[in-house]
Amino acid sequence: MKKYLATALAVFLATGTVFAADTLKVGVQAPITGSYANEGQGIENGVRLLAEQVNAKGGVMGQQIEVMVCDDQGTAMAAAICAKDLVNKGAKMVIGSYTSTCAEAAQKTYFKAGVLQTSDGTADSLTEKGYWTFLRNSFPNSAEAQFAAEYMVNVKKYKRIVVISDFSTYADGLANAAEEAIKALGGNVVSRDKIKADSQNFTPVLTNIKSKKPDAIFFAGYYSDGGQLRAQQIALGIKADFIGGDANDNPDFVKLAGSAATGAFIINVPSPDVLPYEVAKTFIADYQTKYGEMPPSIWGLMNIDGMRAIIHAMEQTKSFDTKKAADYLHNMTEPLPGITGPIAFAKDGNRKGGAYVVKKVQADGTYFNEYVQ
Repeated sequence: MKKYLATALAVFLATGTVFAADTLKVGVQAPITGSYANEGQGIENGVRLLAEQVNAKGGVMGQQIEVMVCDDQGTAMAAAICAKDLVNKGAKMVIGSYTSTCAEAAQKTYFKAGVLQTSDGTADSLTEKGYWTFLRNSFPNSAEAQFAAEYMVNVKKYKRIVVISDFSTYADGLANAAEEAIKALGGNVVSRDKIKADSQNFTPVLTNIKSKKPDAIFFAGYYSDGGQLRAQQIALGIKADFIGGDANDNPDFVKLAGSAATGAFIINVPSPDVLPYEVAKTFIADYQTKYGEMPPSIWGLMNIDGMRAIIHAMEQTKSFDTKKAADYLHNMTEPLPGITGPIAFAKDGNRKGGAYVVKKVQADGTYFNEYVQ
């Protein structure tokens, strides 16, 4: 007994963490409140549902999953605090966050503690630090930027393209990569602009853009601004096509844009409802039964796939050792069937594969798949 207490004390002093022997603690770091609460709550709901399903089958190697949630509010400062809190509470893995900025603000803390982190953050910088603890469950900005550029330049053949972002890690990175890819293909970027997230009044930026006479506006920010940006664009009589990056793929984009949403394009990976994966159909049906609604978007489901992958790795290695799980995931020979498609990771933690689709918003608010890679 004394030996056990001494060991536990040593672990606590070294990492600030003592792991309970009877539960597998899973942290959720997500924007439960704030501008992206719709997405954050979807991530929390999905994690709780998966935990409930796994626990009903006996847990992970006999351990029940205990879910701990920390609201990072979509800000880097709160994200850093969440990381310390979840580590101190004994999380073995953390699901999130939704934004690249928040995921990045927490990365180093999880790395130092040996806590696995899986996030849908798409900023390329997330996998450039060499943290073995980080696993991206989505696809990087560079891949989407290349697809977006090819669609705008070679498919739609736009002649005058405007690229807009906010100042966040994700949006700025995607916009910069898209601008570079457009120019590499011989496309013409007539303006590269930035907006302040949540400012709501984008008239000054749009007025300047109107003078550039664009035929396309590529917006790399989040749905909470994208919907309003689209509405104000139409109100100002700017007839350019609106192409939103993946973070605009949320029902609130249509709500915020109102009737102006009709005809807008949104780029993202294909949604599970159009993919031939049985695990996706089953999980979505279970989600609807439990919560009475569809998941907000693909992002929460990608995070659930990240959690499923880590659990799978622990079961395959027959160990709760996070380094062993990470090594397994970085060297997978067979992809794990996922809700969002086959799951496999590269050596740097990036998810392998990735297909994209361009969705066009219809008058009734539904999407039509205009173009599939």
